[in-house]
Amino acid sequence: MIHFQSLTRAELAALLLPLGRKKLRRDLSPEEAELKLAKQARYRAQQVFHWVYQRQVLDWGQMTDLSKDLRSWLQENVEIYQPIELQSQQATDGTMKFLWDLQDHKTVESVIIPAALQEKEPEAAGEASEPAKQRLTLCISSQVGCAMKCKFCLTGIQGLERHLQVHEIVGQVLELRRRAPITNIVFMGMGEPLHNFENVVKACEILLDQDGLNFSKRKVTVSTSGLVPAIEELGKRIDVSLAVSLNATTDEQRSEIMPVNKKWNIKALLDACRKYPLGSHRRITFEYVLLKDFNDSLEDAARLVRLVQGIPSKINLIPFNEHPGSTLKRPADDTVLNFQRYLLDRDVTALIRISRGQDILAACGQLRSVFKTG
Repeated sequence: MIHFQSLTRAELAALLLPLGRKKLRRDLSPEEAELKLAKQARYRAQQVFHWVYQRQVLDWGQMTDLSKDLRSWLQENVEIYQPIELQSQQATDGTMKFLWDLQDHKTVESVIIPAALQEKEPEAAGEASEPAKQRLTLCISSQVGCAMKCKFCLTGIQGLERHLQVHEIVGQVLELRRRAPITNIVFMGMGEPLHNFENVVKACEILLDQDGLNFSKRKVTVSTSGLVPAIEELGKRIDVSLAVSLNATTDEQRSEIMPVNKKWNIKALLDACRKYPLGSHRRITFEYVLLKDFNDSLEDAARLVRLVQGIPSKINLIPFNEHPGSTLKRPADDTVLNFQRYLLDRDVTALIRISRGQDILAACGQLRSVFKTG
């Protein structure tokens, strides 16, 4: 069986094209016949995409404007994938976390994150305003575990088990959009998205397809720890927003907490960011996890200002979310505020990301880790 969510609309049309041959008029030339078949297949693929992604109907038999023959073929050949929910938690702030059981019984997480009013940022000139209370972000996973071994990340400690397939990535979005009015997608869950490059790019095509999940390119963000060649290729292949996990202002610092920096250092990373194609009023997001007495000084803030100079960007300051087994600590609130103020006073857009879901296991990898050991 083919997983429906693994198919782009063009791929589905190619599969459907032979189904129309039986009903073709015999007086058509070979060229006319192929054109008609292709047109019919594109239309049928569009219909099917609408039914699944926009009407959220998951039973082929209920797609009443499809022919009986087409519904029968879909039933026999194509499966609409649904991940199995093993566990879910909801925090008092509205954050919802889900643990999924995949077909090989590996597990991954997704998190629905409501915007906090305190995090609302001024919109860039000409950019449509989106009230924070209306923004509902879905954080999805791209791998089972992660190979990057970032010291501040629980998923990195767990190691990489395998890449997620396209249907397993898109399946998270389809399943949770049926439950909540998701407005934004961030590839910031388990895994390094650009390490699973081809599957993530293809999943993004389906997320952006106007006949598919129909997310705006501004509303889909791919995050990376700094795989420089993949950043360059991403900008050529798909038009999505980019977030970079920076977290330090010197190579010595960054290499200590992010081994990827030993292969692609800060200069190489920022050079790739400067070359990344950005549309009008769009910016790269730099994620900066603040760690007590490590990267939270005003000297760090001064270096950060110099590093991002000339790059259309904003800084997300993320006070470390402490988890069992980690020796890293969260800075004091005053330290975080002083760091932000230093950046703002120098015209660097800097937001403090409020920790969400503190009364549940909302940090990346926590719920999976507890489930495996519980």
